[in-house]
Amino acid sequence: MTHTIAPAPAGRLTAAQGTAMYVGAVLGTGVIALPALAAEKAGPASLLAWLALVVLSAPLAAVFAALGARHPDAGGVSTYARLAFGERAAAVVGWCFYLAVPPGATAAALFCGAYVSAAAGGGTAVTVGTAVALMAAVAAANAAGLRVTGRLQLAMAGLLVTLLLIAVALSLPQARLENLQPFAPHGWTAVGPAAALLVWSFAGWEAITHLAAEFRRPERDLPRAAMAAVAVVGVLYLSVAFATVAVLGPGAADTQAPLGELMAAGLGGNARIPAAAAALLLTFGTMNAYYASAAKLGAALGRDGALPRWLARGSVAGEVPRRSLGAVAALSFLAMGAVAVSGTGPEPLVLLTTGSFVAVYAVGTAAALRLLPRGRMRLAALVSLAAVVVLLVMSGVYLLWPLLVTGAALLYLRLRARRGRTALRSAR
Repeated sequence: MTHTIAPAPAGRLTAAQGTAMYVGAVLGTGVIALPALAAEKAGPASLLAWLALVVLSAPLAAVFAALGARHPDAGGVSTYARLAFGERAAAVVGWCFYLAVPPGATAAALFCGAYVSAAAGGGTAVTVGTAVALMAAVAAANAAGLRVTGRLQLAMAGLLVTLLLIAVALSLPQARLENLQPFAPHGWTAVGPAAALLVWSFAGWEAITHLAAEFRRPERDLPRAAMAAVAVVGVLYLSVAFATVAVLGPGAADTQAPLGELMAAGLGGNARIPAAAAALLLTFGTMNAYYASAAKLGAALGRDGALPRWLARGSVAGEVPRRSLGAVAALSFLAMGAVAVSGTGPEPLVLLTTGSFVAVYAVGTAAALRLLPRGRMRLAALVSLAAVVVLLVMSGVYLLWPLLVTGAALLYLRLRARRGRTALRSAR
């Protein structure tokens, strides 16, 4: 069955708001802890991993922005997969993205909760309580509609960028070049595992495609927003990563809150409270962007029959997909409950999310090779696909979750088709 995308009414997001949504989706919680974790893996050589992923982000972001500008639909990557490869590929990609957001959002909320508990005390109870409150606040903000979330994201992104730049600028006078030696204490091969770890920090370039139809002029504003976000995110990630290594030195690998340590180095005193504030800003922005994207995607999948049609309300630009949003929020709280009961912490959730997004990137960039015109954008798609293949190899066991989701999506389509044939025979 072939679906056509009806022309959508003009959206409300501006290029500036779109840039803020991108920054929130990509910058995310990676900057909270991953500079220190990457330094632990590869020492100062981890900066090469950061640089490589920033460089690779440019063609990847450009490809997804080009797809969104040409095919502005709430289905996002699922729509591109359907146009390029058919219904089954669309359902698989849609399910992978939709079911990656709840565990990813839960992990992000727990990372933030840990910063708050470090500042306020209270241990696990405060960590989980903060995470639950954050998830509820993000769901409520999205239920209010994109006019609210777009403006809110713009304000949040401005505060976030300012805070990070101040932390880096105030700490850089204490940077020491000797802290960059030895540059590769664990060998050059350690850069690869560091890069694999940092994939979490760069997931998000595909997320805003689900909101493409919400832009006033997608063909103009979406590419502008993507390229502006690449520049902002690249500068911020590289600045924080360099400051973490050059200012904190070998001790960077031992800290769980590098932003807090940088603030302490620049401002002096106990930096746990401003670090917790930074964590709250970062996490809210990330979860806000992903809840909005996933909610729109779920509505589009319901519209196209890849999920129950009950979810379809809200797939049109300007509508709020509250049913799909409610499903995302419920699954997130379910994931939180599982983590709280099992005591496993956020790491398994990170692994599930990373594997899913790499799979989404693989199908999305492959679809771009068929959908984008020959020339510069086709070349960018080829470069992006090659980079994603490398990430697939690095993902290893992380791919188990998207494989299970793929099986579930195909089974759902088969059962839906069987019910349709049964209903047709009964009607006769």
